Amino acid sequence: MSRVLRPPIALTIAGSDSGGGAGIQADLKTFAALGVYGTSALAALTAQNTRKVLGIHEVPEKFLRAQIDAVASDLLPDAVKTGMLASGPLVRAAARALQHYHMKNLVVDPVTISKSGALLLRADALRALRELLIPLASVLTPNLPEAEALTGKRLRTMRDVEVAARLLRDMGAAAVVIKGGHSRGEPTDYFFDGHRAVLFQGERIPTRSDHGTGCSFSAAIAAFLARGAETASAVSEAKQYVREGMRLAAKLGSGRGPIDHFHVWRRKD
Repeated sequence: MSRVLRPPIALTIAGSDSGGGAGIQADLKTFAALGVYGTSALAALTAQNTRKVLGIHEVPEKFLRAQIDAVASDLLPDAVKTGMLASGPLVRAAARALQHYHMKNLVVDPVTISKSGALLLRADALRALRELLIPLASVLTPNLPEAEALTGKRLRTMRDVEVAARLLRDMGAAAVVIKGGHSRGEPTDYFFDGHRAVLFQGERIPTRSDHGTGCSFSAAIAAFLARGAETASAVSEAKQYVREGMRLAAKLGSGRGPIDHFHVWRRKD
């Protein structure tokens, strides 16, 4: 009888999405689709659907730490991603736990605003992100508004994006990818790891199935890192995964629907 190999393990520390398109739910779907065993620690609960966020309930920081302890003491992850952490105390609790367990391959998605415009990160958390979490990041994945919030700079041109990426890396992140989805024209992601800069060209896909793209992108990077990919390769593969998920998604809900997380399975059938 052949021995079953242990799959890579990834942990998501983020908020929930009751509509299933973003947050913890999107992360776990992404992990599963990419052959990675997913574990989770919830920082906040949200009541939301494809149209809007109706409510947010933060988890006590001690309970967030308890969830991370439970996972790390038994299922030590090969990669971790953080998403919506809501408040300064929750950012600090996550950062302390990540340091305690010497977690590797950390992807930090500095979630601040939902696709529908709801504020998902309190002002007190920005400083904690800069000082405690970003220095632990293997990859930091802000979109343009998030990069502006973290750097205090307006990003109008590609040169502005290049400067912002260097500033964010100076905060301690090993690599930064600033996503270009909020830019005009074709979306271009800018990757910088201190040694090389790479432009990941994209295409503007005409779809309303784009809810949770940032969550799924960062989760996919974590999944590919858990599988042993090099950082720039993980970013490139994650971008392709999300792009195809948007392109092949069925319309769900009456607002901004989710991507098709399991398109990689269906394409193999």
